[in-house]
Amino acid sequence: MTEGNGEVRELPKGWLWSNASTVCSSVRDGTHDTPKYVENGIPLVTSKNLKKGQIDFSTAKFISYEDHCQISIRSGVESGDILFAMIGTIGNPVVIEGNQEFSIKNVGLFKKNESAINSYFLSFWLSSHIFEKISEEKQLIKGTTQKFIPLGNLRALPIPLPPINEQERIVEKIEELFSDVDQGVESLKTTQKQLKVYRQAVLKWAFEGKLTEAWRSQQPTLKTGEALLAQIKAERENRYQQQLAEWEAKVREWEAIGKVGRKPSAPQKPKELAPFTKTGLSNLPDDWCWVKIGSIARIGTGVTPLKKKNEYYENGNIPWITSGALNESYVRQASDFVTERALNETNLKIYPKHTLLVALYGEGKTRGKCSELLIESTTNQAIAAIIQDELEGKIRPYLKWFLQKNYDEIRLKSSGGVQPNLNLSIIENTIFPICCLEEQEQIVEEIESRLSICDQLEATIIENLQKAEALRQSILKQAFEGKLVPQDPNDEPAEKLLERIRAERQEKESQKTSKPLR
Repeated sequence: MTEGNGEVRELPKGWLWSNASTVCSSVRDGTHDTPKYVENGIPLVTSKNLKKGQIDFSTAKFISYEDHCQISIRSGVESGDILFAMIGTIGNPVVIEGNQEFSIKNVGLFKKNESAINSYFLSFWLSSHIFEKISEEKQLIKGTTQKFIPLGNLRALPIPLPPINEQERIVEKIEELFSDVDQGVESLKTTQKQLKVYRQAVLKWAFEGKLTEAWRSQQPTLKTGEALLAQIKAERENRYQQQLAEWEAKVREWEAIGKVGRKPSAPQKPKELAPFTKTGLSNLPDDWCWVKIGSIARIGTGVTPLKKKNEYYENGNIPWITSGALNESYVRQASDFVTERALNETNLKIYPKHTLLVALYGEGKTRGKCSELLIESTTNQAIAAIIQDELEGKIRPYLKWFLQKNYDEIRLKSSGGVQPNLNLSIIENTIFPICCLEEQEQIVEEIESRLSICDQLEATIIENLQKAEALRQSILKQAFEGKLVPQDPNDEPAEKLLERIRAERQEKESQKTSKPLR
């Protein structure tokens, strides 16, 4: 076979290059029309439903039995046929096993021809990187943003054709080797699941006091969580009184110059949160207590300056963060930049480094995510900023782990219709367990130490899963280079096989044309 670069790709002795339309009974592509969908009926399989050698019926839509019958006239699917994704992620071949009732739309259908090619041999070929490379070289796949393969190109797909007996030996050997790989992969995935459970357990134990139980028993004296809260309350009040005195001095100065310009803004008095009941809360170690986040932090948010006002964005140099940036543990760069004018004319506030940010709403898994600012930045209104000053700031690492641990629980507090949202009040009134700073530091150290080991194991598992996929492709490469199983000189050569296929096809065609008209 001649490739796109003019070189010939050599095949093993006794093999020949053919194409899909020759070795298959026929090659089709399902309906192109969009039938009327019904609540219950016959599944309509599209390219998106082909995944890892299986049909994922969980996301398939349904059509009426009448429409199914109409589609099946042209592209009925039988056991032994092969489906092939023609749009999006090209490939993902699936060999149909048994009688399954469904229709296809924009899916390649290779009708089986057992005397010419083994369906599993063809499926393995269509799964190989060698096939992908040849398809690219011959430019069989079209499209830029949305990849697709036309039916004509599908029929012209190059197929290596060994003797039929050799195909069967190759399939048997591939399945044997793949079975060993599958066992290894299954073991790795089981370990992955166990790691996830262990991570959750570590975080649960951390905020129940179990991670530091032994450490706590060795400490002669420890301050209580209540004592820490009292310190924070006193510090907040002192800070407010100092800010109030500074504000009053500025107001006097402002009045003395004849009330020109904007009056200085008064400092915000520390907020007194409503008391809460401990009903339903779990028991804590003796020196721990429950507290609302709003009692150890100030909660703020931002705004989205009007996009139509270029003066709010053009040549801006003030970082501005959106909730999409919170999917990582740290925010290191801005989502966009705004101007000084935007800062002065809107409710934007610049939050300091290490402010904790929580996504109040967002698509998919974003809502409830917690991240830490590593830059000074403003935010949009979809983010709650948790600002902690002085003594409060020492609680930050512990609080961050709590928010990450309680991601799912915080999401459940969302309210609203189509897209549920969190709000500042929910964040402010979230209750969490607190202990003295020394124990918080020990808890954070324990969490990070244990989860660091988990991260290393996870990286090793991912690396080995990638190696497993590479091993599969290595097996396929050997198979299609004729190196996986020994050849048998008694096998009918592919050349004779092709001659027989053509003869059988010509006989069928002649039978069709010789039928008398009624």
